[in-house]
Amino acid sequence: MVAATPVLPILIVCGLVLVDLAGGSGVTWVPLLATGPALAAATGGPRGVLCVGLLSAVLGVSLGLRGGAADSELAVALASLLVITAACAATSALRIRREQVLAAVRSVAEAAQHALLQPIPATVGPFQVAVRYSAAAAEARIGGDLYALVSTPHGVRLIVGDVRGKGLPAVSTAALVVGVFREAAHDEPDLLDVVARIERSLARNLGSDDFVTAVVAGYPRDGQLEVVNCGHAPPLLVRDSVVVAVEPDRPAPPLGLRSLSGEAPALHVLPFTGGDQLLLYTDGVTEARNHDREFYPLAEGLARHTCDEPVDTVTALHGELQDHVGGRLHDDAALLLLRMPAMAGAPATAEPAGAGRVESCSP
Repeated sequence: MVAATPVLPILIVCGLVLVDLAGGSGVTWVPLLATGPALAAATGGPRGVLCVGLLSAVLGVSLGLRGGAADSELAVALASLLVITAACAATSALRIRREQVLAAVRSVAEAAQHALLQPIPATVGPFQVAVRYSAAAAEARIGGDLYALVSTPHGVRLIVGDVRGKGLPAVSTAALVVGVFREAAHDEPDLLDVVARIERSLARNLGSDDFVTAVVAGYPRDGQLEVVNCGHAPPLLVRDSVVVAVEPDRPAPPLGLRSLSGEAPALHVLPFTGGDQLLLYTDGVTEARNHDREFYPLAEGLARHTCDEPVDTVTALHGELQDHVGGRLHDDAALLLLRMPAMAGAPATAEPAGAGRVESCSP
């Protein structure tokens, strides 16, 4: 295959030969011919490394004989070149093996992610929906943030949450929360009962120091959105070009810690009609810092990028977030945006109770 041909290493070897021919220096440049197989090991397979090494050896011998080099000097240079070529070939084989293992791990991780964080269609019930998720462990593509959105007999229901900790324990807890939510969302008519089901399950399965922050929301009837916030960052509501934070009426502890505080979450009901949008997110977004240690201003970014297509809004936010941190997130980050199409209901006339104004933008 043309793509597998080690073109650059061959060009380097030929360039060194031309330099040697121009200077007539005998074996002076022969050791540098090992650059060819070394570079081939970083970009190609063992066969390519051996081919480049063989070419380097043949050219090295030719240069040495042409320059009248002593047999012992030429033998040492040639032996060094062959040893380096063999080592580079072994290194290349090991690199390819590790790449294959990593590809298999990523494939399994992707399958696990699709099972845990199932793809959400662009339209669910009356809503337009867009989701963007990035795991801090880019090689694994999965982390401790979670989201789910389901259409049930009790209306559309969704959850966005963040598990304390990282790694496999966090993924296991996220899977537990999503699984319980999906079942309870279909079974329980009351949204608070859905939250209670998750709380009971976590109480049985989590350690004393583990918990999950989450926002659970539901749309049981036209024009009304129910929100239950369990220690999570407040969702951002966009209405008439104004962004407001939907703060809970009564603060509640994260899921898994209710037994320690005795505080139960409250149901927050707000109007949600045509043109309204709601952004739910995890702290990997708002706690992302740039080189000056400044947090990403999500509300301001949402005001800048809000449009009638949720996928465009979320894509723009995610791109701006990556630019803010310099290209690599250091924590899992999830964005989920709901939009009620403008013709789906009458224009809203009031801001949600308990919400604080965060940012406004021009219409």
